[in-house]
Amino acid sequence: MSYRRRIGTMALVVSMLLSRGALDTGWAEIAAAAPIRSSPSSCNRAAFRVIVDVGHTVDRHGVLSARGATEYRFNLRLANQIEQMLVAAGFGKTVELITAASPPRGLFERAARANDLRADLFLSIHHDGVPDAFVEKWEYDGSEHSFSDRFKGHSIFISYDNGNPTGSLRFGRLLGNQLKARGLQYTPHYAEKFMGNRQRKLVDAEAGVYRYDQLIVLRSTRMPAVLLEAGSIVNRDEELLLESPERQAAIAAAVTDAVEAFCVARAPRKPARAARRPGV
Repeated sequence: MSYRRRIGTMALVVSMLLSRGALDTGWAEIAAAAPIRSSPSSCNRAAFRVIVDVGHTVDRHGVLSARGATEYRFNLRLANQIEQMLVAAGFGKTVELITAASPPRGLFERAARANDLRADLFLSIHHDGVPDAFVEKWEYDGSEHSFSDRFKGHSIFISYDNGNPTGSLRFGRLLGNQLKARGLQYTPHYAEKFMGNRQRKLVDAEAGVYRYDQLIVLRSTRMPAVLLEAGSIVNRDEELLLESPERQAAIAAAVTDAVEAFCVARAPRKPARAARRPGV
């Protein structure tokens, strides 16, 4: 069977499975994971530098998941996946940023490092918890752990105090839309009054972008900057999804496509050629 015919047969099979609802969430994420490669564009990938910031540190590990894993572990693994996919897509100057210093010093160091590298884009990777009021207890693997199944989904944060807030919002929207295109939903609960001092203004209800001016890594960076809470690891079901290679690949692909679209949008246009005069 020829290569084209094999591809056509595979496409037909996938189409039939989809129409019958035979693909579960995991398979759907596999199908959506690969970045969508566009035709050659004005984006100079080789010169475009992305900082992929691994949120928290080994010692200050962030929240614990419903099964006792540290947020830092989730952050590091997803950041690795994102960096690898960006480099494979041609963004060879991508830098994975890891710091050991505790906050707030470590947070200022992250921003300073990104500024020194003259990065074009800063993306900080995190995974979400919940306020203490929503925490419940359960036993897993012989130990008591905290969980909350009340909320699920990702969220995107920008700061209007950032050095380029317009660019931050633009990239936040691109990222949110790419995640949405892969069937991933953002969590709306940050806009609710019951969040108290953790309530945030939702500045884009389609893409799931929130405003959070006080975040040091966002407001102290001079380039467009976004913080992604990839999902809730205290939600018992979502923790398992976020552990899966399929979900990590889908998020990394969404980031990669959003970075490329952002790079294309900000690339300087070539000057138009002057019209030739007749006879010249």
